[in-house]
Amino acid sequence: MIAREGYASTSPRQVAQRAGCTTGTVTYCFANKDELVAAVTRSRFDGFDAMLEPGRDGPGIRAVLERWLSRATGDPEFWPVMSQLLVHARYEPAFAAVIEQRHARHRDPLASLLTAGQAQGTVRDDIPADLLADQLAAIADGWMTMFPIAPTRFTGGRVQALLDAAITSITPLPGGARGAGA
Repeated sequence: MIAREGYASTSPRQVAQRAGCTTGTVTYCFANKDELVAAVTRSRFDGFDAMLEPGRDGPGIRAVLERWLSRATGDPEFWPVMSQLLVHARYEPAFAAVIEQRHARHRDPLASLLTAGQAQGTVRDDIPADLLADQLAAIADGWMTMFPIAPTRFTGGRVQALLDAAITSITPLPGGARGAGA
């Protein structure tokens, strides 16, 4: 509903109609629109949880960025919903807190991956891992924001170049120096 109608126009009654149930059912599950939207916000972030789930060797940083980008490009409702939620989160503390918490939940494992890479010498160590994680998250968020607006900038070859550039930005400096902190 939010993707089609926008946040302001979405009501529990419309959600009930779309779900094929009564408004009473929706209001039984959610006390108000804020609770309903907070649940939608959590469900939108659930897809990101899978991106960071550790596999046998854990996901590589490039794989995480690829998954982040494919999340935006593979779900036509993702961007309309997330953009509505982000705009209204500034004024709705109920789901602003959810967004902040879930974003941190994804940034922290990314920082751990970067810390491990720094220890192995595959990630530059002149910038703290948590700052690199913030930068990579901001880059990926920017890609997700711009994809629906300028999809031609996200063709196969260009996506690979964007991923390469992001990885280059965290790669140790040439010449054997791992960074200013080495």
